[in-house]
Amino acid sequence: MDEILSVKDLYVEYTSDKGILGKKQIVHAVNGVSLDIKKGEILAIAGESGCGKSTLAKAIIQLEPAKSGEIIFEGQNTLKFGRKELKNFRKHVQMVFQNPYSSLNPKMKIIDTLKEPLQINTKLSNAEIEKIVEEKIELVGLDKSCLCLYPHEFSGGQRQRIAIARALVLNPEFILADEPVSALDVSIQAQIINLIKELKEKFNLTFLLITHDMSVIKYLADRVAIMYLGEIVEIGNTFSIFNNPKHPYTKALLNAVPKIGKRLNTSNMLTGDLPSPENLPQGCKFHTRCPKVMPVCRESEPPVVKISDSRCVKCFLYNNQDS
Repeated sequence: MDEILSVKDLYVEYTSDKGILGKKQIVHAVNGVSLDIKKGEILAIAGESGCGKSTLAKAIIQLEPAKSGEIIFEGQNTLKFGRKELKNFRKHVQMVFQNPYSSLNPKMKIIDTLKEPLQINTKLSNAEIEKIVEEKIELVGLDKSCLCLYPHEFSGGQRQRIAIARALVLNPEFILADEPVSALDVSIQAQIINLIKELKEKFNLTFLLITHDMSVIKYLADRVAIMYLGEIVEIGNTFSIFNNPKHPYTKALLNAVPKIGKRLNTSNMLTGDLPSPENLPQGCKFHTRCPKVMPVCRESEPPVVKISDSRCVKCFLYNNQDS
């Protein structure tokens, strides 16, 4: 399976005014992330809130500037694109945001929201644009009669369907979905999850799925990357990650998923809160919370260990050891 997008040693930093006495601080949001996304797959990025998942997605589509690194889409480094090239890139890569209540313009009718990307990026006639819009709104399970309504006239689940339809109107190859169901009622989440799965299979779409919900990942994703303080600490196919997690942080995330009839395993529980990205720990960034911390973890950054062709883990526990 060919890669549609590759991220290489990507760094994203912010400047914060929340330091002592108003001094500016550097927020290290994404720290040397490298990963490949294969055409036609769903790759999930999992981790706690504040670990850099959403920042990574926004940097890929260049809604956030990268400090350094490369983002290779179909053989080209998008970080070197000019305005014209970037506009063309965004025809192929679209994003579905977390909150459908804020991602739709409340002053625009749904038909105008869906027509806008086509009006900006194509030379189609108005009749051709309206035909595409009607096809896409029905594709996500809504009737075309809703096109004349405003966002406030819809439920959260319906708004997210509209947001997905907007992402589809340009027929993209790659969609970034940033927590697409976390703002929805549980009963509605399953419908949106199934819609994403159906669209992926019907159009061979590629998804980067950002979520903290491990059950969503288990159902939807082909592969999963575990993120901690802006780094990928483990990556592999979903079955192997869920059935044989390697990194202590991965084990802790999976341990936190409630299981009916099973007592909580306290041996893999995390202690303390996620450290501040303004003051990253020395050595392994996870050592301040790791139940299996060793002296070397406090002193040096662990290497990325390749356990198999599709599985890597960043941890001293597996350095120079068999899996």
